[in-house]
Amino acid sequence: MAELPGQAGGLLSALACDPAQSRGRRHPEPAAPTRNAYQRDRDRIVHSTAFRRLVYKTQVFLNHEGDLFRTRLTHSLEVAQLGRSIARALGLHEDLVEAVALAHDLGHTPFGHAGQDALNACMAEHGGFEHNLQSLRVVDQLEERYPAFDGLNLSFETREGVLKHCSRANAEQLELAEPGGVGRRFIDRTQPSLEAQLCNLADAIAYNAHDIDDGVRSGLISIEQLLQVELFAHYHQQAVCEHPALAHKPRRLLYETIRRMLSDQVYDVIDTTRQAVALAGVQSADEARLAGPLVGFSPQMKARTGELKKFLFASLYRHPQVMQTTGQAQQAVRELFEAYVRQPSEMPSDFAASADLHRSVADYIAGMTDRFALREHERLTGRKLL
Repeated sequence: MAELPGQAGGLLSALACDPAQSRGRRHPEPAAPTRNAYQRDRDRIVHSTAFRRLVYKTQVFLNHEGDLFRTRLTHSLEVAQLGRSIARALGLHEDLVEAVALAHDLGHTPFGHAGQDALNACMAEHGGFEHNLQSLRVVDQLEERYPAFDGLNLSFETREGVLKHCSRANAEQLELAEPGGVGRRFIDRTQPSLEAQLCNLADAIAYNAHDIDDGVRSGLISIEQLLQVELFAHYHQQAVCEHPALAHKPRRLLYETIRRMLSDQVYDVIDTTRQAVALAGVQSADEARLAGPLVGFSPQMKARTGELKKFLFASLYRHPQVMQTTGQAQQAVRELFEAYVRQPSEMPSDFAASADLHRSVADYIAGMTDRFALREHERLTGRKLL
């Protein structure tokens, strides 16, 4: 496979996105003297207000439920770490992978998926709400840091990776605003860059692993339950066989099991993707976009991770204790939405003055941290939830 000079990890594959050949930014800017386009994107993301807010946004467990549970910020860092490791092995552009990984959840609401579902319901007659599209909205419009443009003015390739999912209707709206832009592939049914495909998979690998850790830490799921899941049981048994003393150190045994599980998933993705690329015969990043999904698990690993995902959905995400807080969180979002629509002046002036009030309310709520949303709810309703 042809290679290009590129990054600290060595040579780039010819299938990697090349920052020197980037499709550019929506607002042209001169190149930075010491950073490539994707490094510059990453740095803008890290310094953004939306990125800092992720430290107080729910992954599964609400912010007040414990100091050691994952947040959207720690999740994003774990996705970036996994993504860079795989990208280096495949010769893909690590800086682009890192930028996409760090930005992919910037549009997430407070209270995790519960908040998103509630806000989507509130916006049902006003265009709906979807956190991937909101992440793009954050980096394109809502961040206010630069004098010449709204948003962060990221490169096309980073923006393409941020927008993982998009309905046809939303894609058509994006296409009207930006012909041939990030919405086009959802109309043409082509793929994003291999770096973007990789981030999507690294996201799933990361949350399956850390939700096991957080679920056990919370006491909502047990090791005994997890041993009924083939993927977990295999590496748990392997760890005990090689290190019998771990049988008396359950926390360390859990860490070792998750570590092995993560490592083998990473190796599986690397091997499977190399085979898929060779079979497709693609020779460039643009050809890879036309070849269908190329980054993925082997059939066996896909089945095993699918079983784990189903287990976590049934036993953790739908656990009665989680569902109780989910209901209260959704109530908070609904009542905040209603209060701001009734009295826009309760929002900061930039949001209150918007011509599209409902979208502005959604933007304001989506940008909140868990704890700020709860404080605002108590201020506006006089009732304390959670």
